[in-house]
Amino acid sequence: MAKTKPFDSAEYLDSPEAIAEYLSEALETADPDFITKAIGVVARAQGMTSVAKDAGVSRANLYKTLGTQAKPEFSTVMKVLDALDIQLTAKSKVA
Repeated sequence: MAKTKPFDSAEYLDSPEAIAEYLSEALETADPDFITKAIGVVARAQGMTSVAKDAGVSRANLYKTLGTQAKPEFSTVMKVLDALDIQLTAKSKVA
């Protein structure tokens, strides 16, 4: 019997372009829980300890902030995105 391991998208977030595309797709869902989880995946891919340090939060708090059903404050999300070198941009939904 073949052994498989669970898919972990963090393993594929190995470039700034891949990270930006991943987060853009998450943002397009407009689902706050999904977006928070996606930011958490990116933080894991970059290393939670260094992201927490750069964001000015504890590692434990970062896990809590980006955990399941978390409702992080927008200012915290912005600190984490800044630590990930991610800049949010806006575009019209009307094509």
